[in-house]
Amino acid sequence: MKLNPTFSKLAILAVVSLLLCLVLAQIGGLVHERQMRQREAARSVEQALAGPQALAGPVVARACKEHWTTLAPDNKTEVVASRVFWLVAAPARLQVSGGVSPEVRQRGLFKVNTYATQLDMQAQWDSLVLPAPKAEQANGRLNCGEAQLVVALSDPRGIRAADLRLNGQPLRALPGTPHPSYNGLHAPLPELKAGEPLQVSLKLSLVGSQRLGLVPAAGDTQVNLQSSWPHPSFGGQFLPLAHEVGVSGFAARWAVSSLASTAVADLQAGKPLAAAPRSASPYGVDEGAASGGLDVMAVELIDPVNPYVMSDRAIKYGLMFIALTFVTVGLTELLTGRRVHPVQYLLVGLAISLFFLLLLSLSEHLPFLVAYLIAAVAAAGVLTQYAAAMLGGWARGAAFGGGIALLYGALYVLLSREQTALVIGAVLLFAVLAVVMMLTRRLDWYRLGAESLRQGE
Repeated sequence: MKLNPTFSKLAILAVVSLLLCLVLAQIGGLVHERQMRQREAARSVEQALAGPQALAGPVVARACKEHWTTLAPDNKTEVVASRVFWLVAAPARLQVSGGVSPEVRQRGLFKVNTYATQLDMQAQWDSLVLPAPKAEQANGRLNCGEAQLVVALSDPRGIRAADLRLNGQPLRALPGTPHPSYNGLHAPLPELKAGEPLQVSLKLSLVGSQRLGLVPAAGDTQVNLQSSWPHPSFGGQFLPLAHEVGVSGFAARWAVSSLASTAVADLQAGKPLAAAPRSASPYGVDEGAASGGLDVMAVELIDPVNPYVMSDRAIKYGLMFIALTFVTVGLTELLTGRRVHPVQYLLVGLAISLFFLLLLSLSEHLPFLVAYLIAAVAAAGVLTQYAAAMLGGWARGAAFGGGIALLYGALYVLLSREQTALVIGAVLLFAVLAVVMMLTRRLDWYRLGAESLRQGE
């Protein structure tokens, strides 16, 4: 019993499609490898400069230690136990203003967004009163140190200069903080009378990578930031009340009340100061309350057209491209009687697959749109002249090449319209299916199979 040639060819084309899927998988693996190298380049810059920054303070803090005696496990020997805790007085009002100057660093082919910022911070206490220490044990004895001004930073290596003033008088800033959970800077405070107003100003010159966050550790926190970076991503637990984003940069304003944030209590409890999201996705769950850290208002300097992200998204449509191309060639066979060898299908599929490799390599050196245009024109040109010989005429070749060009145009629309990519792709596939059904609605598939069997004999 002889096999139907049509079904035999379909089986061969299925094997060809599987081979092309393996080619696309290899190209996708190369994209992921380049993404990993980009992350390594970012870590390299962070290690040499400074990482993403998050800032909390200034606050007035005092360390206390409680001692008490308790029985050892043998219930005979008395031992001395202790605990260390902190008392924190947050300002009634905190005003922060500053500019964020982007600086793009290069590690080989890979770019890393860093910044330098000048922050002007004004903190006011209407009447400074530190919480009274309370012993947790009945026989506990308390010993508290002197009050100190504390500013916590996620990466203090980024500090370039700090001008600290107390009620208009210069105050010497010292590295580190006495708090075991935080790093940054601190300054011992002179003798202060309880209930007196206090005003602290800090002009901080700071550098960091990609992200800047501020903790609303005050009764009322007002933040104003400006930058020349045109692609900000606002995150954290509080989005800005107002923002303007344009080609010349962005300006944003935040306002957070202590009624909306537990930052002061969390700061006293020693919760971590997170500078970057804990989620693996750049648009995933942010840090802060959801991950056990301090609340933060944050802005990130992102690249909206990351060549590796765009290439990875493009490859996901590669199999659809190959399937649509094979359907087009198959329809041409059916409607014109022109036979196309499986090897020709394989070469056409390889040309489409290598478009994605060409796109990846060019986008590392050129703007993504320019790289996409060059790769698309090259692939469409090669396929047009090959289709002219494969399908028996330049008119058919030009029509085939025009269809490929339309596919590449549709793909770019899908890549650039992230929010509507699904609906555009669904409409495109439905339209293609409708065209195929319309062109083949009068074909007698049983007669076609019988003719293929007679030709095989």
